[in-house]
Amino acid sequence: MATPRRIGRPQGEGIRGYAAKRENAMKNMSLLVLALIAVLAAGSVECATNEELALKVREAESAFAKTMAARDHGAFESYIADEAIFFGKQGILRGRAAVVAGWKPLFEGAKAPFSWEPERVEVLDSGMLAFSTGPVRDPEGRQIGTFNSVWRREADGRWKIVFDKGCPPCDSVPKP
Repeated sequence: MATPRRIGRPQGEGIRGYAAKRENAMKNMSLLVLALIAVLAAGSVECATNEELALKVREAESAFAKTMAARDHGAFESYIADEAIFFGKQGILRGRAAVVAGWKPLFEGAKAPFSWEPERVEVLDSGMLAFSTGPVRDPEGRQIGTFNSVWRREADGRWKIVFDKGCPPCDSVPKP
């Protein structure tokens, strides 16, 4: 006759050994469940549509432009990525410190020398990079150029500029 199989703790282990293994298994299971919840929660944040992300970039670009109108150089700096590259008439500004220093003279004086606003925003399907473009206007509102910016979504979800380049008006008629 066969020996009946015991259910419960394995043979040869003391009660303490069995309890410790069971406790470790429960801790591991709890950690696994927490990790799964974290992944699912993060995934739900990442599921924003391109239209929703484009709206966020448009809002960031508009807020960035308002820093010039408000003459707020400190706020301007907060939109610049550490390794940003800005192209300009005086050459290339490489890195946040260089961009911030190079643009500082544009914030002097009571009136902004120009303004800009996003006209078009496109976001990669990955949701990590975006392109914004639109008119640059003189203080009287005449279009004097077009800006082109590449934005990157940071780990905290905020958008920062990594590339910026203006050019003369592209295929546009100046608006009054």
